[in-house]
Amino acid sequence: MIKMSVIEPILTKYIGKKDYLSIKKVLNEMNPADVIQDVKKSNLRGRGGAGFPTGIKWSVMPVIPKEESKEKSNKEITPITLRYLVCNADEGEPGTFKDRFIIGKMPHLLIEGMLIAAYAIGARVGYIYIRGEFASEYRILKNAIEEAYQENYLGENVFSKFLNTNKNFSFDLHLYRGAGAYICGEETALLNSLEGKRGEPRIKPPYPAKFGAFGKSTCINNVETLATVPAIINIGAEKYAKYGTAKSGGTRLFSLSGHIQNPGVYEFPLSIKLKDLINHCGGVKDGKKLKAVIPGGGSAPILTAEEIDTLDLGVDYDSLAAAGTMAGSGGIILLDETTCIVEAASVLLKFYEHESCGQCSQCREGSHWLARLFHRIEKGEAEMKELDLIEHICSNMSMQTICAFADAVVGPARSSIKKFRSEFEEHIRIKCCPFKKQKEVSHVL
Repeated sequence: MIKMSVIEPILTKYIGKKDYLSIKKVLNEMNPADVIQDVKKSNLRGRGGAGFPTGIKWSVMPVIPKEESKEKSNKEITPITLRYLVCNADEGEPGTFKDRFIIGKMPHLLIEGMLIAAYAIGARVGYIYIRGEFASEYRILKNAIEEAYQENYLGENVFSKFLNTNKNFSFDLHLYRGAGAYICGEETALLNSLEGKRGEPRIKPPYPAKFGAFGKSTCINNVETLATVPAIINIGAEKYAKYGTAKSGGTRLFSLSGHIQNPGVYEFPLSIKLKDLINHCGGVKDGKKLKAVIPGGGSAPILTAEEIDTLDLGVDYDSLAAAGTMAGSGGIILLDETTCIVEAASVLLKFYEHESCGQCSQCREGSHWLARLFHRIEKGEAEMKELDLIEHICSNMSMQTICAFADAVVGPARSSIKKFRSEFEEHIRIKCCPFKKQKEVSHVL
């Protein structure tokens, strides 16, 4: 369930609306360059995890030659002008569920955002790659796309009856369902899967902007990124940017889970402090003390309660990066004082071991050995020297692979030992989990 923001909602107030006012404004009053410039001014950064500036991503798409730039129907598009817009809806990061909410509650907002993006970059064909497990959301989005075609919001000469210009803009949108692979959240692995190939990341360069889907120029954006664009057009880039920081504009949807009093999807300005965000969501569940926070989905390095309080951390990309972690996917997981950090990290590493595509040996072997070592420590079967072995493995994985998956594995492994080393050492010293031992004693008493 969506929760109210501490300010007037920017994105979530569009729930249930199908008026497509922003795309009508774009087609009537703006040219593609104007749209890209507004997105740049808004300081919108990608909401999928990397946080790359959206306007810059759009602007690096190859320029269409003048002789090929005339508006044409889809059937007349030549290989030179053919380019794709792809929406990454493969939300698989542990602790993240805000894209799922957008698809389930605001599918037309996503479609409108894709229309605006397609107009800006010159794409006439788009794909939404949706996570295979999103069965109900797939049906909702499929129905929304069909509704949009019936109203001429998609297809040939879209919105022609609503325009006061002679613009001829056409856009076809296709829905593609994945098969449940976490790695397909990486954009080039997604493209391979979309093409019917094995879902493995590609070596870059070439980047998708030059050589993407089916060998054509392609722009890939996250669900929330695209769904935010209509709001930027509606309220203005400058006003939207003011809700955030100098380098991270606007508001963002956050997935709050774990030991939080009121879990759910919340919209907050990117200028808010992390501790204020937590307090606004009711604080730690059942009045317990906060122990740690994973601020950007399972792959984000963990933060201690002391860091959050003393550093007065923000939730924007740069503040969290300066603290040695990342904003990532916006999945904020709270861990209270009863949490065994060793067990929590072990669960995450078991997940990443399973999801490695196996293409790079450092990741394939490293993720397996990290999961195995953390399991041994949690069970009280490890030796002290294995803590140094974990650091050695992490060093051989970080920045050594085709994609960032290995770094996603290293994040929780390295940071959990660095921040809570004494807890790991206690597991090894007493040869069992002290938290489980304490529960057993309490149960007997």
